[in-house]
This record gives sequence, structure tokens and C-alpha cells, in this order.
Amino acid sequence: MTVENLHAEHKVTGGKLVVADVETDGTAITGATISGDFFLEPEEAFFDIAPALVGASVRADSAELVRRLDAALAAHGSGLQMHGFTTADIATVVRRAVTKAANFSDFDWEVIHGPVLPSRINVALDEVLLTEVDAGRRRPTLRFWEWEDRATVIGSFQSFVNELRPEGVEKYGVDVIRRISGGGAMFMEGGNCVTYSMYVPDSIIAGLDYAESYAFLDRWVIAALGDLGVNAWYVPINDITSSDGKIGGAAQRRLTSGTLLHHATMSYDIDADRMVEVLRIGEAKISDKGVRSAKKRVDPLRRQTGADRQEIIATMIDTFTARYGAARGEVSAAELARAEELVESKFGTEAWTHRVP
Repeated sequence: MTVENLHAEHKVTGGKLVVADVETDGTAITGATISGDFFLEPEEAFFDIAPALVGASVRADSAELVRRLDAALAAHGSGLQMHGFTTADIATVVRRAVTKAANFSDFDWEVIHGPVLPSRINVALDEVLLTEVDAGRRRPTLRFWEWEDRATVIGSFQSFVNELRPEGVEKYGVDVIRRISGGGAMFMEGGNCVTYSMYVPDSIIAGLDYAESYAFLDRWVIAALGDLGVNAWYVPINDITSSDGKIGGAAQRRLTSGTLLHHATMSYDIDADRMVEVLRIGEAKISDKGVRSAKKRVDPLRRQTGADRQEIIATMIDTFTARYGAARGEVSAAELARAEELVESKFGTEAWTHRVP
């Protein structure tokens, strides 16, 4: 029997570090040690955690592992106190161990800022760079967009007519562009947002469920916002919010291979009045956020930080580089040419833009 010893670490957002050292025979978990800087009472409960994991299939999902852990800890009743972590966090780190998940620091990253491009080219570049990382021709990459035009970028599955006000689109000369990822519409005027895209192998999110992957991939930007004086956190699935209101949101697209596009747009200085003239922001979405006005859903970074947009981007790049190491890079001439071809064949066509009427 071949025994594997696997290791993973998981920093709980707003909580503590949870570490898993797991032994498997390739089929089941045969041994486990859970450690970390968390707090647990009574102390005896700690010694019930590892036995609850032994015997679980290496293919067990997080829900199954949580059921095992909760059952084992139930004997402690109301006296059980877990501070800085939960059984779901234990399940996450065990799943990341048995799936041999990679960490950010396991990769040689490239960071790109700009150049200034039409929004339609920026959207096309997401597809180009995603496929380049998938093919192994490009390292995992973080790219910050720059643009000067006025556009609304709608999600892959959004209805054109339901999301847009044609009179506002015409009045302000808005270019409507459909992207390859899901999620909601982005109202983008030159300099009004901070938008970035990440192109990464699926090993970085191994062991995480769909919702967990969003917060995990944006953990560095939450830290960067903290450095800028913004108390920010994630609201599942994909909202980045703060004590002063929503900042922005993220979206993803996964290839069949698992290679992932993850991108986020945060308001820097959005003209809220113009935004609601262009976008139909339905009552269901407004009420779901607990506010009465669409204009109050987003609180711009300019007001919260007082910082120049370029200063904010520089802080984000510095935070990412300090955490994970990264080389500065650029979009190649071949990649840009491919993006321009995709605008002609796909992103600039009526068939794609109106694929959901």
C-alpha cells in the first residue's frame, strides 16, 4: 500500500490559520492532524477532530466532511466554543490537502497594467490570455485594465433588452459589449472603475467550492483595500463590500480544462445618475441588497480613500507582489493581434452581443 502525506494551510477570512497534515492510501484518509492558531473549548474537543476524518474517502466533498466533524463534536453540546474557525474551515483545508491544491506562491506570476485599449479589446483579451495560460504559453497573470471609452459590459448570460435602457445607451454613446464570464453589468467610463482580470490554473482553487473560490482569489485585494484605509470584505457569492457600502463585484469563466478567468470591477468614481439612465437595475436586485435606491448600492473608492486611481492600482500591485512575487509584463503583439481578430469575428458582432436577446 502506498501512503501519501499531504499538507495544506487555510487562512480563514477574518479568522485564524487552520493547517491539515493528512495521510491517505489513495482511497481514504488513514490519518490526520489538524493544527493552527485558533481557539477551541473544551480542550477535549480537539482530540475528536482527527478521528472524525479517518476513513473518509479522499473524494468526499466538504459537506460530507462537515457532517463527520459535526457529529463527532456534537457530544460537547453547548459547551463547544470554536473561535476563528469552523468545521467548514477544517473541511476546506482537508480538501485542499487531498486534492494537492497549489498556493499563490507556487506560481511565477506576471502583472500587467494597461495599455489603454478600447473596452471591446479588453474583453477580447480576457479570452486570449485565458487560452494562453491554458496552453502553457503564458504564466499565471494578473492584468489591470485601462480604457478611455464609455461602455457597458454585460455578463455572458444577461438579456440585452432587460439590462439596458436604449434611450440612455443612445444619449451617452455607450458601447455595449458582452463578455465571456457570467455576473452582472459593468458601467465603464474612462477612469471611473478599477478593473482587473486573473488567468490561473485550476490547481489554485482545488478543494474549494464555487463560492469559496471567489473570496480566496480576491483575498489579496481585500488586504490592499485595508492598506488604503477601506474596511472591506466579501459577501457571497461575488460582491466586494465595505462598512460604507458595496465597492464592486467579481465574475468567473472556467474552461473545460479548469483553467480560470476571474475578474473584478470596483467603483472608483462612477456617475451614479448616468449609470441608472443606462442600466435597468431591477427592484429584485435592489431589495436583495437591502437598499431603496440603485444609486446607493455602490460607494466609490475615490470617496472612501481620497486617493488617485493610479495610486490605488499601484497599491494593489504592490500588495500582490509583496505577497506572492510577480514580474511586470505586458500584452504581446501577437496577443493583441489575436484580440483584434476576436473583436471582428466575435465580440464586435451582433450575433454575440445579442445572443441573449
